[in-house]
Amino acid sequence: MRLFGRMMLAAAGIGLALATTAHAEDSITVTNLSYRTGPFAATGTPVMNGQRDYITMLNLRDGGVNGVKINYEECETGYNTEKGAECYEKTKASSIVTQPWSTGITLQVLPKSNVDKVPILAPGYGFSPMADGRVFTWAFNPPATYWDGASMILKAISEGNLDNLKGKKIVLLHLDAPYGKEPIPLLHMYAEKHGFTLLPIPVGVKEMQNQSAQWLQIRRERPDFVLMWGWGAMNAGALTEAVKTKFPMDKFIGIWWSGSDADLKAVGEAAKGYRSISWSFPVSDSQTMKDIKQLVVDAGNSLLPPNEFDYVFYQRGVVISMFVVEGIKAAQKHFDTKVVNAEQLRWGLENLNLDEKHLASIGMEGMVPPFSTSCTNHAGHSGAWMLQWDGSKFVKASELLKADEDMIAPLADAEAKKYAEANAPWPLNPGCGG
Repeated sequence: MRLFGRMMLAAAGIGLALATTAHAEDSITVTNLSYRTGPFAATGTPVMNGQRDYITMLNLRDGGVNGVKINYEECETGYNTEKGAECYEKTKASSIVTQPWSTGITLQVLPKSNVDKVPILAPGYGFSPMADGRVFTWAFNPPATYWDGASMILKAISEGNLDNLKGKKIVLLHLDAPYGKEPIPLLHMYAEKHGFTLLPIPVGVKEMQNQSAQWLQIRRERPDFVLMWGWGAMNAGALTEAVKTKFPMDKFIGIWWSGSDADLKAVGEAAKGYRSISWSFPVSDSQTMKDIKQLVVDAGNSLLPPNEFDYVFYQRGVVISMFVVEGIKAAQKHFDTKVVNAEQLRWGLENLNLDEKHLASIGMEGMVPPFSTSCTNHAGHSGAWMLQWDGSKFVKASELLKADEDMIAPLADAEAKKYAEANAPWPLNPGCGG
């Protein structure tokens, strides 16, 4: 019966509402613009499961957040920007946050944020300059941006000295969508500064499962490294082609959305050595994950397939819902209220302080690097670890890496200013003196 319910949910693409949470006066609604259907469902679904299960666990264990139940809901987009915009319009009045789950959808709703006054939470995705809270009052992309990710990947493959990349050739294999194009401006700056050649190779949505043309080009170019900004079926397609063409896996590195256990397990031992930068790490014996296992997964309250509990993406979803919850807690305390609204949550997301002590206190030590946000810093720039596939699972392959903010900040400032001018009149964040 449970399997049938899962299949029906995926087929219909309907919104989820927690069975344990009735729409009551003392409740808060949090909505995801999800995609459990379409070509990106394989990577979108485990993240949504993690987000859902963390909220379910809090409702069952604690009665919600400080006595207030959380209504977790989804509006299915299929990763389609037009459907995402429709979902945003449908849910913005009831939800205290919008989670677009696509860089394209994020860019679509971003201009509305100052008018609708609903915070946009885009953890580790979206438009990188949204980290500038002076310009983007309502947008948040903690704990790290795509530009942070690109910087950390280059730091890792250069062994900490980017001048080691001089004369090298680096391919950027990327989804031909706003998400995939996001790192290109920064990578070009790095290439010019450190003397390496950058070759972007796009993969269209219709080509994701057949990348023979792209990998023929890679074989011809013989790059020193291939970086991947992939998602959904693109990741599995790229890994399959890399194995087929005998590309060295230790020279193949993905952004955090290109590090799905399910994709790597499909290739197995042949993918050994593949790396993915990640701002989250699964800690299955943490108190939070043990409580989710007992109260949600083992109790039959989860949509999670039994073998995916330890997966990076599932536990990353747990971490992301924690960001929302900790924003709610901060707002509850600051405004001395239980049922916070969207404007109050905006303040909470702007004042996150997830240091090691706090992460330990909520049972999530080691699952995300410590970080904090502020009026000027809406990302936190937490740093990330390089994970490596050992043939059966991801293991940590580096100490915590940090992005070169001195390199990123000028570009972020310029692009934020450019965006504001293009969308004038664009109000600056009054809390930052703008």
